[in-house]
Amino acid sequence: MVQKFIDGFCKVLSVVIALCLAVMVLLVFGNVVMRYGFNSGITLSEELSRWLFVWMTFMGAVVALREHGHLGTDMLLSRLGPLGKKYCLGLSYLTMLFICWLLFKGAYQQTVINLGSTSAVMEVSMAWVYAPGVVFAVLGALILLTDLLRLLSGQVRDEDLVRVQESESAPHSRHGKD
Repeated sequence: MVQKFIDGFCKVLSVVIALCLAVMVLLVFGNVVMRYGFNSGITLSEELSRWLFVWMTFMGAVVALREHGHLGTDMLLSRLGPLGKKYCLGLSYLTMLFICWLLFKGAYQQTVINLGSTSAVMEVSMAWVYAPGVVFAVLGALILLTDLLRLLSGQVRDEDLVRVQESESAPHSRHGKD
């Protein structure tokens, strides 16, 4: 049930990412046309595009984490047996959960610190720049915890123990179908 929720949520995130990208393209292209064609510009174009890029990056990282799409190497793991691979995978999940905690703690502190600060152009709280770190840390930890529980309960197949994407051009054949 949790897996289906995470999968559905990541599909929604993918749509949101595509919308952010479309808005960014429209804003930047429109601003270029306005500057060169009419010696004018869209005032909030640069700032909003930058903020959308930050959100898009963190949300894309959530989707990539779910699909096991981050790059890595399996030079050591390929030489280990199933038990060694399980141990390394569990250790990597614990390490990533710790990193999510560190990211959450830092991003949350920055979000709180910047609640009263406003941006120069849009005059919106600067906390929105740091909030995607908090959102990623929470969603990433949920995904990692779910994967760790699946590993500990023996629901991960031996062929899925190495969760490494060695090349950006490699197809995502089995990712997200665990």
